[in-house]
Amino acid sequence: QFETDMKRLADPATGTETAEALISRLPASVWLAYSVHGNEISPTDAAMMTAYHLLAAQEDPVVDQILAETIVWLTPVQNPDGRERFLFAFDQTLGLEPDTDRQSAQHDEPWPGGRTNHYLFDLNRDWLALTQPETRGHVAALRRWLPLVFVDLHEMGPDSTYYFAPEAVPYNPHLASDQRANLALFGRNNARWFDRFGIHYFTREVFDAFYPGYGASWPAYFGAVAMTYEQASVGGLAIRRRNGTTLTYADSVRNHFVTSVSTAQATAIHREKLLRDFRRYQLSAVAEGERGIREYLISSAGDASAADKLAGVLTQQGVKVRRAVEPFSACGEDYPVGSYAVSLAQPAKRLIRTLLDPQVNMDPGFLEEQERRRSKDLRDQIYDVTSWSLPLMYNVTTRSCQRAVKGSFEPAGPEWVRPGTLENAGASVAYLAPWGSRAAVRLLAAALRDGIRVRGSDQPFTQSGTRYPAGTLIMPVAGNPVDLGARLATMARRSGASVIGVSDSWVDEGPNFGSGNVTDLPAPRVALAWDEPTRSYSAGAARFVIERQFGYPVTPIRSDRLPRADLSGYDVLILPETYAPYGGGLNEALEEWVRDGGTVIALGNALDAVTQGKKPLLPLSREYDHRSPLPAGGNGNEENLSPVPGTMLTDDRAYQAAIAAPEQSPDFVPGVLLSAQVESEHWLAAGVAPTLNVLLRGNRIYAPLRRDQGTTVARFGDPDSLLVSGYLWQENREQLAYKPFVVTSRVGRGLVIGFTADPNVRAYLDGLNVLFMNAVLRSAGHSARLR
Repeated sequence: QFETDMKRLADPATGTETAEALISRLPASVWLAYSVHGNEISPTDAAMMTAYHLLAAQEDPVVDQILAETIVWLTPVQNPDGRERFLFAFDQTLGLEPDTDRQSAQHDEPWPGGRTNHYLFDLNRDWLALTQPETRGHVAALRRWLPLVFVDLHEMGPDSTYYFAPEAVPYNPHLASDQRANLALFGRNNARWFDRFGIHYFTREVFDAFYPGYGASWPAYFGAVAMTYEQASVGGLAIRRRNGTTLTYADSVRNHFVTSVSTAQATAIHREKLLRDFRRYQLSAVAEGERGIREYLISSAGDASAADKLAGVLTQQGVKVRRAVEPFSACGEDYPVGSYAVSLAQPAKRLIRTLLDPQVNMDPGFLEEQERRRSKDLRDQIYDVTSWSLPLMYNVTTRSCQRAVKGSFEPAGPEWVRPGTLENAGASVAYLAPWGSRAAVRLLAAALRDGIRVRGSDQPFTQSGTRYPAGTLIMPVAGNPVDLGARLATMARRSGASVIGVSDSWVDEGPNFGSGNVTDLPAPRVALAWDEPTRSYSAGAARFVIERQFGYPVTPIRSDRLPRADLSGYDVLILPETYAPYGGGLNEALEEWVRDGGTVIALGNALDAVTQGKKPLLPLSREYDHRSPLPAGGNGNEENLSPVPGTMLTDDRAYQAAIAAPEQSPDFVPGVLLSAQVESEHWLAAGVAPTLNVLLRGNRIYAPLRRDQGTTVARFGDPDSLLVSGYLWQENREQLAYKPFVVTSRVGRGLVIGFTADPNVRAYLDGLNVLFMNAVLRSAGHSARLR
């Protein structure tokens, strides 16, 4: 009955009288979610302590009020894989007694640590993209029960105290005003209990409410009050802090227990207000959606499979989406069958804007403060990325329309892959699959795993009046299994790809099937650097994209073995980003293998492994900040403290130049989406859109690669068009313009491919998938490796 009543309360069509009756009788609801990071272990035990207390306490007025006025949900552990990994490592190091020294192995987790899930994802960044099954399950449960209050309970550094709401600025501008105001209701109640027990805390610092992909953010967009709580971590049973005190595991569990009960108490106290605010959220969202932008339109032109996934992701998050069953026109544009329309006149309006808007602005005062801090070389206060627009990351064309769209539509479902088709079954010559979509990549991966002989055209061609793009797959009947058509029909249905059978090999324009511009695509054997010093997020995301999004196997090889590993059984080696240089002379060790026909794909700062050393495999150079002064000569030696020539500083600009460090790196960019232009005639760019959106984080900028040194397949745009979404420092914008994003160079019979920014961040940059998978699945067909 509660589930039904909450959905009636959330339904704008429910009349005022009925809604008031529901508010008068419904309990409030609070959802307490613990340990989304597996090595943050105290929240899970606090969950069990909270459950026991609520069930076992007798004659406790606080518990009596909670049970009388609320329903409390507990998710004791959101990340069982990470927790088990942490506990296994801790148990291996446990000695006679708890060791408080943070240098102890008890407090030093081995790679990759317990923070992440099986594929090494930070589940607390996944709520907007839903790439991981844990997140999808949690979202489905929340949508079913619609709790009024959601709390994500975490741990932070051991030298901190305890953090609870209100959050730090900036706030996401799509949050409702009463959601922000209600944060203080819970903060004040937590503070009252902490004062009673003498527990230190802080609020309004560090942890902001801007990025919508946190567990403590996403529930706000169906109308809940969402918060994060952070307890100083022990990382074991006890730890010595820098102030000389000892923090125990019991302390950390107690503190989370106190806020858990306190939050449930505040929910009970403010039951009617929270229910009424929840109802108002739904009604005001619809009212806002009926003004200004009325519809978002998602075009299926281009990569229709990406549009399908975007619609599915929205639907899984509770957004009502309509799919066109006939072509339609709206706001001066024509849309093909399979395009989507999203009305903003629905309760999910704020979530729609948050996920689909190309830009979500931070408060101008906050940005002004960040610029001031940067001018003084102080660290900025931006907690996460400043851009996350799903259409931009998927490279899907969307338009906003200020009037309701008319046409023939059906409700969109939650599926991410719509069945593909095979035309002209029983073809006698070949089957063709147009390239350029995620669906086509899935088809290629499945065909290669099934042992099907596949060829790929590096150039577009026209056959029987149909134009096929560069990269199109050609699966000849000759030399393939006799049931090729039936196999491809099954693969098309599962992958979402389109396959066309042809019984005539004549090509009207472009290369014939037997041309030198049509290459065999053997099934590559793919290896991935794993373990220290790779960044676990980068390694996990690369493996996840290849294995789980496209269904192709990867062999992880521990990084310290690579310099002496026998790689003769592999065609492709992927080097993920690192937190320290790959050691053991990896560059030199890989040279012979690459010259023999292997392909190295280096992501982000892993470029160091192929661009440095005595004989770099890729002659790509990293730039200093363009404002860096030339290194001082003569007395520039730091060991020489002799007087230096005098200078006259006439203004602040001269002063800033005088104190600037020579050869300094550009300023760190928290995370923005930048445009990149693609060289369409290169095989790596086959089927890739002319313009891509790249998520850039960090401060690495690379100098252009000379034509005699290699090929730049994609480069960043000009200064005016470079920034697509987010907030980018002006100096970085100017220096990044026209600089390389993807480069490649031939070394002997092999290839080196470099991505200056990781294309797999959080597995939500779907618009870069075809480019990355070209490197993974098609490079073996373009090296001269002997088989």
